[in-house]
Amino acid sequence: MCGIIGILGTQDASPLLIDALRRLEYRGYDSAGIATLHNGALDRRRAEGKLRNLEAVLRDEPLAGVAGIGHTRWATHGQPNVVNAHPHMSDRVALVHNGIIENFGDLRRELEGKGHTFTTETDTETIVMLLTDLLAAGVSPKDAMVMAMERLHGAFAIAVLIKGEEDLLLGARRGSPLAVGYGDGEMYLGSDAIAVGPLTPRIAYLEEGDIAVLTRQGAEIFNEKGEKVERRIQVTEVTGALIGKGNFRHFMEKEIYEQPAVIGETLGSLIDTVRRTTMLPPLPVDLAKIDRVTIVACGTSYYAGSVAKYWIESLVQIPVEVDIASEYRYRQGPVSPGGLALFISQSGETIDTLAAMRYVKSKGSATLALVNVPTSAMAREADGAMRTLAGPEIGVASTKAFTTQLAALACLAVGLAVAKGTIDNARASQITGALMEAPARCAELLARLDGDESFKKIVETISEARDVLYLGRGTSFPIAMEGALKLKEISYIHAEGYAAGEMKHGPIALIDEQVPVIAVAPSDHWFEKTASNLHEVAARRGHVIAITDKAGAAHLSGIARHIIELPDIDPLVAPLLYTLPAQLIAYHVAVRKGTDVDQPRNLAKSVVVE
Repeated sequence: MCGIIGILGTQDASPLLIDALRRLEYRGYDSAGIATLHNGALDRRRAEGKLRNLEAVLRDEPLAGVAGIGHTRWATHGQPNVVNAHPHMSDRVALVHNGIIENFGDLRRELEGKGHTFTTETDTETIVMLLTDLLAAGVSPKDAMVMAMERLHGAFAIAVLIKGEEDLLLGARRGSPLAVGYGDGEMYLGSDAIAVGPLTPRIAYLEEGDIAVLTRQGAEIFNEKGEKVERRIQVTEVTGALIGKGNFRHFMEKEIYEQPAVIGETLGSLIDTVRRTTMLPPLPVDLAKIDRVTIVACGTSYYAGSVAKYWIESLVQIPVEVDIASEYRYRQGPVSPGGLALFISQSGETIDTLAAMRYVKSKGSATLALVNVPTSAMAREADGAMRTLAGPEIGVASTKAFTTQLAALACLAVGLAVAKGTIDNARASQITGALMEAPARCAELLARLDGDESFKKIVETISEARDVLYLGRGTSFPIAMEGALKLKEISYIHAEGYAAGEMKHGPIALIDEQVPVIAVAPSDHWFEKTASNLHEVAARRGHVIAITDKAGAAHLSGIARHIIELPDIDPLVAPLLYTLPAQLIAYHVAVRKGTDVDQPRNLAKSVVVE
């Protein structure tokens, strides 16, 4: 979702703003722009489409100034064009905004009644005019921000420059993340550490309702009541070196091939490799007393939670509910005081998941966040947090964040089962041993598929299809849904994932020789039933592509036109391995079709609006 950068510096701001916006491209966007303050005057440049279009505008019309703000916009209110692109400006204020102002209509009508003229379709322009109106009434910049925050409803982060204020940069957040960067005689604002980290390692994260008043000497931070507060300055690990593509063509490709390492790092943080036992971080509940688990997430994280449901229910024998956050937060269902509510998000800022977590906390239940960003809102607000060690994930379509979530959830399931006494130490050691083997098996698989001619033929077949079905049973069912999601996200081919046993309850009507059917089918105790379903597909001339192991390949060789054979692995941890071919299929099909792999249309990395 939209990215923000603000610089209050000592050198030409434009190139620094562009570099930071480039780091924010991973969030997804459809227009971009920057504004600077030079000799007391505000000016801006904007462009529709990718950042290169903005760079072309700047080559023809450079912007001077050592203070500036920049923005990559993912359209919510108004079409993705230059007029609606950020920054938005009046004669006194330049502003960039991430989020949605829910009461912008009422505010707009009020401000129009005062004589303010609007030129865009956006809710953002309402904030500009509201601040302009307050400043015109003689209110100070800081007090204007406080008064504006009182009027605005919704989730948002903003950065503001004011005409004539050469040593002032303002920021505020509610619902959307915003960080303050502390430099040497320079100060920064950014949507996340990736934006600010390469400029300075010293960062403070604003909390809900915070307002930041930056000068080159530092920052004063106020809560939404206008009271001065302190926010801890921490040193971020994020640098420019962490987010390069290296020798890979796309970030997504790089992140797929990083998975053996990051899965290993995540497991290494949660497993005592000598004793083969789990080492869970401090948790907000006594695991031995939990009577149910509720898992809430969105998108890919929801599918990770769906795999965890199978693991926990089979190992621990307690009920697990998995819910889509945008449904859960409004359903307002009962919250079990004896349960654990687990919230999963790569960014830790996903607005629906965060809101659902706040709802559960308000009901007095223990909350646990599983996130990739330890300084995120969810990590800070949850009663306990687990961290995946995926590192920065730039590609919008999640890959390594998903598999490290699976790794962490598997460890949680084992730790919970041991605490409840539903498995003994020998079984726990067997599972953790299998988990420890997973990074090596993943590396082996990636090396095998790299340049494999039969895999290339599979990619050719799928890239020519209009519709693709994915099938799986048990833990393979969520992997089938995740595989379908990846394919449609980046190749724009219609794809759906189904429980294999449900195929004959409707989806079988879609099958003909033009529809590839990809089966996620390890040799587990569901395999024979899955094989029977694939016989039904083949009988209707469906094009079966099987992702299986050596034993499965022998069984399916007569019905599958293509087989992707994977290394043998314990069925319980198979989801970690079987995810990789689905990711590679989606990636290579998208490359073959020429789509924008890292920044697919209409999508955003961090979804911080409803």
